[in-house]
Amino acid sequence: MSVSGVALPDARVLRYLGVRVLQVIPTILAIVVLNFFFLRLAPGDLAEVIAGEAGSASPEYMAILRQQFGLDQSIWVQFTKYLTELAQLNLGYSFRNSLPVLDLIVSRAPNTALLMLSSLLIAVVLGVLFGAISAQWRGKWPDGVISALSTVGFATPLFWVGLMLIVLFSVELRWLPAGGMQDLEHSYTGFAHMLDVARHMVLPVFSLAFFYIAIYTRLTRSAMLEVQELDFVRTARAKGLNPLPVTLRHVLRNALLPIVTMTGLQLGALLSGSVVIETVFAWPGMGRLAFDAVFQRDINLLLGVLFFSSFLVIVSNLVTDLVYALLDPRIDIR
Repeated sequence: MSVSGVALPDARVLRYLGVRVLQVIPTILAIVVLNFFFLRLAPGDLAEVIAGEAGSASPEYMAILRQQFGLDQSIWVQFTKYLTELAQLNLGYSFRNSLPVLDLIVSRAPNTALLMLSSLLIAVVLGVLFGAISAQWRGKWPDGVISALSTVGFATPLFWVGLMLIVLFSVELRWLPAGGMQDLEHSYTGFAHMLDVARHMVLPVFSLAFFYIAIYTRLTRSAMLEVQELDFVRTARAKGLNPLPVTLRHVLRNALLPIVTMTGLQLGALLSGSVVIETVFAWPGMGRLAFDAVFQRDINLLLGVLFFSSFLVIVSNLVTDLVYALLDPRIDIR
């Protein structure tokens, strides 16, 4: 269906999307409630941190700080205020940074998105490539080498990979910077600034992608081996078709369906992995922001980061469902 040459979404797709959105609302509410009350169970608060840094933890000074931050009110009053502000798309105020939480998240989110999407793209491309090679050469030396390397990728912690890359490429070879997002000694602009950011991205991006390359390699290999045994692939080979087109058009195309599902589900894992990588490489993203908020007991900021991250994961899963349904016509989205 189209209006003035512009295609409109199918009614089934809109109905399916509406049902999925309604299913998401209780999930978001549960996340909001659990995040708020679980964080309140953690010992210490912002008033104690600030008083400790000021060297004055008298009862009077603590009472003033708690009143200033609204910590002197009951937890139910704080929760009601939090829900009221959240309903108005207000994530609160970070007293530690003297800025609204939303402004802090908006300033850091593009940096995390740049890191995550670059890592995900590299992981998917290399993982699918290695997995296809491994499946095509099953039982031979390329399969053995790739399987061994993917096992190493599964077993290696992200922070260790990051530290080893820093030691090799920053300390020993001095090829790449060890941390940060840009060179603070030079005020690069234009294309020079892009190159500077790209140089700072290399180590954190490959550190974060290392583990997920192993995942996509194993997943692609197993999916392709399964598809190779199906009747339509055997029929294509029996007709004497060229093995390469059969592999690309029939085997790999059908094997990509679980890859699409895994890509959507990996966003949450990438967010958690970015906390480690951003800390190791001093990358100014949301992961580093959440890490600092934990140590500073900045509950408002931590709540905002958790809510924003959870919302992104939910949206990515919803988009993955729609893409999967469009790629596989066997799925009924009524």
